[in-house]
Amino acid sequence: MSVAAGKATKAKLDVAVERPTPYTYDLALLLANDANPITTSTPAESSSSSLGADALEAQLIATARDGAQGLINQLLSTCPITSTPSGVLLTLPAAHTPLPREKPVPAPKPPTKWEQFAARRGIKPKTREQRRMKGQKYNEGTGQWEKTWGFNKDGRMDRRQKGMAQQDWLVEVDEKKEREGKEGGGSGGGGRKRAGGGGGGGGGGGKPAKAGGRRR
Repeated sequence: MSVAAGKATKAKLDVAVERPTPYTYDLALLLANDANPITTSTPAESSSSSLGADALEAQLIATARDGAQGLINQLLSTCPITSTPSGVLLTLPAAHTPLPREKPVPAPKPPTKWEQFAARRGIKPKTREQRRMKGQKYNEGTGQWEKTWGFNKDGRMDRRQKGMAQQDWLVEVDEKKEREGKEGGGSGGGGRKRAGGGGGGGGGGGKPAKAGGRRR
């Protein structure tokens, strides 16, 4: 009962914080700088022996509490507050306290040969969407985008799986490959045969065959 009575009669701390040296704030970082020294000769007035802390610990607790209260007061009094459907928003200003880095700022990398060439010619790097659309074309017949190279070019794999016939009604024949294929077939003895000119006498009454060789 004595503990409950002590908590009930405990005085509330003052909202207004007054320090010999005023705080300096960086509201963007939620930072409050306290330049007042901490003395350990006398405990803080707001400390209580029920906390079980010594004089230094009690004063650190009181100093941290005053700093947090001063920061909250500064935020509510200087920053614009707006009410939105998502809730009440508080707009913070820009930061002005430089924060230290663990490592130095990396040096800029020298441009590559391609970057130098592109800078001279005024070539701008393409976006990811432009690179993706470069290898595709729109098929008005199917109403889909199809690849122009690589696997499933022109959607032929999809059409083959669906059992569809070849889409192009006219296919250009490569004459060079056609000629190379014929010459390769004749080199093994299975090429075009020449008709015999009548060496065996065969008087069967048939017409004499013409020589089928090519003229050189």
